[in-house]
Amino acid sequence: MDEYLLNILNQSNKVIDKLQMLSAFFDDDEVVYKIYLRTQVIHKLFENNVELDAGKLELFHLQYTTTVLDLLKRIKKNNETNVSLVYDEIQLNDDLIHKMNDGVYTEKNFNLDKQKQSLKINTSLRNLYQVLSTDSSDFPFAKNISSFSARYAKDYFYDIEPDKLNDLIGFEAQKVYINTYATIQKKLMGMLCKYDFKTEFFCGLNAGNLKVEIYKFLHTDKYFLFAPSRNLFLLCDLAKITEIDKENTLSRKAKIIQELQYKNDKLQSTVASLKTFIPLNIKQLIEQSYQKIADTNFLDNLSNADIEANVLKTMLNTNA
Repeated sequence: MDEYLLNILNQSNKVIDKLQMLSAFFDDDEVVYKIYLRTQVIHKLFENNVELDAGKLELFHLQYTTTVLDLLKRIKKNNETNVSLVYDEIQLNDDLIHKMNDGVYTEKNFNLDKQKQSLKINTSLRNLYQVLSTDSSDFPFAKNISSFSARYAKDYFYDIEPDKLNDLIGFEAQKVYINTYATIQKKLMGMLCKYDFKTEFFCGLNAGNLKVEIYKFLHTDKYFLFAPSRNLFLLCDLAKITEIDKENTLSRKAKIIQELQYKNDKLQSTVASLKTFIPLNIKQLIEQSYQKIADTNFLDNLSNADIEANVLKTMLNTNA
């Protein structure tokens, strides 16, 4: 085998090795693998038939294989850049999830503190009943009774229109008990006595600086509200509050975390397909190239002007 042919075959083997790697990378694309296989067949033809014009093998690679290789490498690079951007977004979302999970007030904190708050409210209302009954000047409220809303309203309370909240806390003076420390609806006080001051925190409402806590009488569908900034207690018609989603118990923070996790799952599922994606127009051109080199008369016509090869070369000058 003369040195000229040996050199061409060596260069051809290098091209085939590159095609093999790219066919493995674009493993879901059949036409790339078929070009790789067909290129090996053409190479073997020249390797086993030294009397053939080796220049045609060199021309074949120049017109078709090298151009396809360059195009696939361009796509591979673009895809890897896009995948990198997806991974960057996933990492940013993970960092935010981690940061939010490390927040001071977690779901567990909230569930524990709302139980403590319910006990504070029940104790305070018992004390208020005694104060009102005896016309005492004692302070009825438990320590830090207003801190619960200040701590959790932003993340755990439902947002409500100020006008609607103002309507909820409106009352007629003749229907409430008022002393230095609190205002409580007379009918509500009667119900508290009836149910032995056994209530539990139900939800919170938030409208700007005004916050309201909603409590539920145990084993009933009766509710009342507590406005900490005014020490106001009134019966509450829950049907008026359409903002409450009883089916969704997640906090704002938990909802955001859930949405970010769902988004990351979707992004992660797109990585594999994004990595090996070949645009349809380019896939069609590569398919045309394969059809051309798969033709049994391909070598006879190789020296002729080749439109498909020129189109592929033009594609290399784009941002494919």
